Amino acid sequence: MIKTLSIVIPVYNEGNTFVHILDKIKKTALINDINKQIVIVNDCSTDNTEETALQYIKANPELDILYFKHQKNLGKGAALHTGIQKANGEYLIIQDADLEYDPADYNALLKPVVEGFADVVYGSRFVGSNPHRILFFWHTIGNRWLTFLSNMFSNLNLTDMETCYKVFKTDIIQSLKLKEQRFGFEPEVTIKVAKVPRIRIYEVGISYYGRTYEDGKKIGWKDGFRAIYCILKYGMFNAS
Repeated sequence: MIKTLSIVIPVYNEGNTFVHILDKIKKTALINDINKQIVIVNDCSTDNTEETALQYIKANPELDILYFKHQKNLGKGAALHTGIQKANGEYLIIQDADLEYDPADYNALLKPVVEGFADVVYGSRFVGSNPHRILFFWHTIGNRWLTFLSNMFSNLNLTDMETCYKVFKTDIIQSLKLKEQRFGFEPEVTIKVAKVPRIRIYEVGISYYGRTYEDGKKIGWKDGFRAIYCILKYGMFNAS
């Protein structure tokens, strides 16, 4: 039984969009009256992210919000490590601070969990009939190729390994020794969670409102090469 979903939000210089995603989370009622715990990790932002977060917490005392700040910028993966270890809901979901992913999809992701089928649920941008913004051809090809490579070593049949939306049973992901501090988090966690004995992994379609680089998208081609390195490191060479 799941009583609380922890929503882990790594934040770096998202002061302009951060309050909007918090509002969306606040308005989203979870199935089975599941409670929400919001875990914000500010990765040493240099804009008004901290001010926005603290003002929001003060203005919404009814919400269960935990706030943490890194004293230097360590990377998205490092912020996720902090948030994962601080979460205390039975399950947790990763939520980016931008507006590319919609919390309205939480219930679809939770359905395999509450029905007793899943320990882990990935949200795929490439399946289902939910709305998807049409953007970069080569970025999409890169995502699909990385997913294919990851599947080779994890023996999974995911369609979207690089998705933000991942739901984990909290004690399972807290037990993993995660090392990647930046965008290598996705392939590392995927390969390591696939090795957990008798793990039950599901995938559901989600919507996607992608940003352009002018809008503030941060991931680039260098992160793709890092993902390949991580897939080989944790998949082929079984690094711990």
